[in-house]
Order: sequence, then C-alpha cells, then structure tokens
Amino acid sequence: SVDGQLSTSDTVYALASGASGVRVEPETGDELALGEALDALLRQIGLEIVADGEGAGRVGRVIVRGEADAVEPVARAVANSPLVKTALHGADPNFGRMLRTDLAGHRDELVISSKAGWDMWPGPYGNWGSRKYLLASLDQSLARIGVDYVDIFYHHRPDPETPLEETMGALATAVHSGKALYVGISQYQPRETHDAAKLLREMGVHLLIHQPVYSMLNRWIEPALLDALHEEGVGCIPFSPLAQGQLTDRYAGGVPADSRATRGWSLTEEAVKTNLEKVGRLRAIAKRRGQALSQMALAWVLRDTRVTSAITGVSSVRQLEENLAALDHLEFSPDELSEIDSATA
Repeated sequence: SVDGQLSTSDTVYALASGASGVRVEPETGDELALGEALDALLRQIGLEIVADGEGAGRVGRVIVRGEADAVEPVARAVANSPLVKTALHGADPNFGRMLRTDLAGHRDELVISSKAGWDMWPGPYGNWGSRKYLLASLDQSLARIGVDYVDIFYHHRPDPETPLEETMGALATAVHSGKALYVGISQYQPRETHDAAKLLREMGVHLLIHQPVYSMLNRWIEPALLDALHEEGVGCIPFSPLAQGQLTDRYAGGVPADSRATRGWSLTEEAVKTNLEKVGRLRAIAKRRGQALSQMALAWVLRDTRVTSAITGVSSVRQLEENLAALDHLEFSPDELSEIDSATA
C-alpha cells in the first residue's frame, strides 16, 4: 500500500505468466468460509510468485503481518507482475487504490481477475453459483476496484444446487457483457470440467483455466483431471503444492502451537502426524537432490507440462527466496520420480 501498511482485511491476488508476480491472500487458503475461519482470513494476507508452464519463475506466497518490512519486496514484485488477480473477500478497495497509485498507467499491462463461489454477504444469494450471485459479486468487485472489467473471472467451486448451465451461463454473460475477458473454474471434477467447457463453448466462450489443489500428498487430479484439461485446452494452476506447510520444515519437529494444523480447519494435527513418515522419506530424497523439501515439492508439481503455474505460501521473505530457488533444479530422473511415487504410496 502507499503508506507502507498492509490491511489485514485484504485478499488481493497476483499471478505472473512468464515473469515474477505477486499474490496477496489469506494464509488459510481457498477452503474457508465464514465464522472463525473468516476471522482468520481477516488477520492475515500474503504474496505469491508464479509463472507459466515453460519453466520461468513461478512460486511463492509470503504472509505479511502488520506493517512488516516486506513492503519493498512487495513493490518490487508488483512492478514486475503482468497478471494481478483480486479475490472478493474485501481485497478490491485496497487493490483499487494500488491501481490508482503504484500501478497507475499500467492497467493494460495487468491481467486482473476475481473469484466468486464462497460467502460474499450474509443475506440471500450470497454464496455458491447462481446467476444472480455470480453476476452481483462481479459487479460489486468491479465497483470496489474501480475498473470496467476484469481479465479473468473464476467460479470458485461447483454448486450442487444450481444447474451447471446456469453457472456457466453467468460466466458467459460476464464475457459477452464485457465485464470479463476470460473465465475459469476451481475444484471441479473431470466430468464437471468437460461439461463446463462444453457448455461455455456452445455459448461462444473458452474455458481458460482451472485451479485445483495438488501436491505430492494430494494427487487427486492424476490422471483424469489433467487429461481432461489437456483435452479441453484448459490451463492448470494448482494451489497448496506444499500441502499447507507439510512439505516444508514447518512440522519436522512436531506440530507447533501456533501452526495452522492446531486450528483444525482445512489441516489438522492428525493429518500432519499421519503424513510424517511419508514426508520424512520425501525429505531424504530432496536432500540427495541438493534441495530443501519445499523446493523439491514445487519442482515436482511443475514437472508436468500440463501444469501452467503453482501457487504456494510462505511466512517470510527468506522462505519466498528459498521457494524461488526451486527453479534452479526442476529436472527429475525416472528413478527419482519412481522413488517419490513409492514414498507417497
């Protein structure tokens, strides 16, 4: 921000394609809704660096608490970012100020995107994927940012109560009305992805990108979703490639009292303890490769050419720099890949 303070209610995202980028997002990620989870979202923000699927710089999200001395690296990363993505949970006004100040004159160099699908307001139609909800969410986001259109508008998660035709129709309307240039989805299953792409295609809109959770410990997108995305010509930007910190040194000595695993939301102490043996085997492989476990985990997610980008989180500039160093060793031998498969089986 202009005055060097980062609002704890912000959830501004940024991604880069082929260059450095920035993401500001709650540390707790995409799976949280209201209540205590929302309280946590409002206490934390972060930054992310990602890129395209051809091996350019692409990793990292740094969590900044309070005023922090991370403003300078934030500004440096923003200055190099061709793709900025804002979430709807209170981020838009702050990003709008950034766009009018630090990023003034650079709108046409930025790809701004927004997501909708979780709780946006407490009253009726404030959640899921109805036409009324999605288009109202987009209109509110545009007003808060102060722009006429976003470059990408995502549906955050499938809605079991709304016909897919209605949800995709709302995304198509966003494009046809000029309020979004492209559309994406998140956490859709393979069959749903095919159906969504087909419906959009019939409406004259291409499904641009999909954001699933994916890591060495959570490989649900293999092979069906990756195959579906490839068949449909849809990009893939996995989130949580470090398995919410499990594929780092965060839990190497146990579960810290202040860790997200103790909060019991999308990650639990039981899950961490269950995976300790697997993580230990993976750490040994990373050591032989001359990498930190987090670096190998990021390189592994990016090994597949169908993966466009990786979204990850850190809690310091040091961790951000460590993650970026994953780019120094992205190659895996067949034996290493086989060993990783065995270690996570």
